[in-house]
Amino acid sequence: MATTTTTTPHAFDSTCGWQLSPKVGLRPEPFGALAYHFDTRRLLFLKSDDLVALVESLDTFATAADAIVAAVEASPTSQRSFELALATLADGGVIEPREAS
Repeated sequence: MATTTTTTPHAFDSTCGWQLSPKVGLRPEPFGALAYHFDTRRLLFLKSDDLVALVESLDTFATAADAIVAAVEASPTSQRSFELALATLADGGVIEPREAS
């Protein structure tokens, strides 16, 4: 009997801590990065360097909202655009909630 591994999409809540999933590899590209999920074999595109920097910095902030505020200060991208992008990445399993320490 074969078993399959599925990932459950996470409902994105910016008031929680998030991190890049350890099951995801990021490969830098001229447009941003490719995110490859090793379990699902799903490939997603991060279409800006600012979004890549945000995703890579998520685990250094208490909440995703704090990370977004810092990213907005460094970039002209709107806060809402970052929130929508992170929600999409959460659905794809690229980012996941960070466990409280």
